[in-house]
Amino acid sequence: MTTTAAVVWGRTEQQDFRARVRGCLLGGAVGDALGAGAEGRTLAELRAAHGPEGLTEPVPAHGRRGAVTAATQMSLFTVDGLVRAQVRRDTGAWHPPTDVHRAHLRWAATQRDWGPDERRPDLGWLGREEWLYARRNPARACLTGLGDEVLGTLDRPKNPEAADSGALVRSAPFGLLVGWEPQLVCQLAVECAAQTHGAPAAFLSAGALAVVVHGLARGDSVDGAVRTAVAQLAPRPGHEPVTDALEAALGAVRQGMPDAERVTALGAGEDRAEGQLAAAVYCALVGEDIRHGLRLAVNHDGPSAATGALTGALLGALHGETALPPAWVAGLEGRATVLELADDFAMEMTQGAALHGPGTDETTSGWLARYPRG
Repeated sequence: MTTTAAVVWGRTEQQDFRARVRGCLLGGAVGDALGAGAEGRTLAELRAAHGPEGLTEPVPAHGRRGAVTAATQMSLFTVDGLVRAQVRRDTGAWHPPTDVHRAHLRWAATQRDWGPDERRPDLGWLGREEWLYARRNPARACLTGLGDEVLGTLDRPKNPEAADSGALVRSAPFGLLVGWEPQLVCQLAVECAAQTHGAPAAFLSAGALAVVVHGLARGDSVDGAVRTAVAQLAPRPGHEPVTDALEAALGAVRQGMPDAERVTALGAGEDRAEGQLAAAVYCALVGEDIRHGLRLAVNHDGPSAATGALTGALLGALHGETALPPAWVAGLEGRATVLELADDFAMEMTQGAALHGPGTDETTSGWLARYPRG
């Protein structure tokens, strides 16, 4: 797989990129945590409990305020896999879908083990984070698709009927590969989504999300990034449900004041990948700020954590981490882990050669202990 010529990273570009990486990962987690407090309740129930605007601040879920779901867990392991792919590239072993698959298998172990298995040399630092060893409503297809070590492919995808958002919500990090061309970002996200979700609308939605994040991380507008995603999907078989949903999201902006009913009409009320993507894109387009966009994203009858996580990732990539609500970030479960991983990813993508390239001492490299090549 060929990417692009090396990006020239000045200090200003590195700082902007790191802010967008942090924004994307923290924003996704904050939206996930806000939505977790609304999960399983109807819009009417949310309004009855919290007032006419519904849920407006994080409330306890999974035993604490700020708790995240499997959407954030899996996104973090996606990032881990992408870093390891870059690290392994030095060896000539360059197949990112395999590295991401191995990372997601490590996530699957967190769903069945009590804690980190220190006998595993491949865990790396993320796999040793004990707070991740908790089951937080993972999609069934994610568990079954990663129930063995067989790699699902586009020719032979896992769970061919799985059309929910389980693969979509872990796919924003692919868009942070800003040195890649959009078609390659899309292809990688699609291939990795098919490892658990084989319905075309599910894996193409993942590819579309990655392209939108990619555009935002490169400084494009939401509207422009969505149009790039639609163009990338157009030649692919089975794209119509996804491109139609994205076009509907763009069109809904001109149909009046944003409200919960409009978000629901775009597909937020049902756990289908294309509907969740369209609702999140709409919330990112019309949100007055990140707080408003996320409140709009989670108040509906459907899987609020998914819509919140997707919207947060988009708005965070667009604006950077300093635009996120400080109190929501401060109370976020695993905040230190998310920040550490975001900074590692940004450092790998901008300064990887200095960390593990030719001339570095592999016997003393702390980086290779964090991200083992094996």
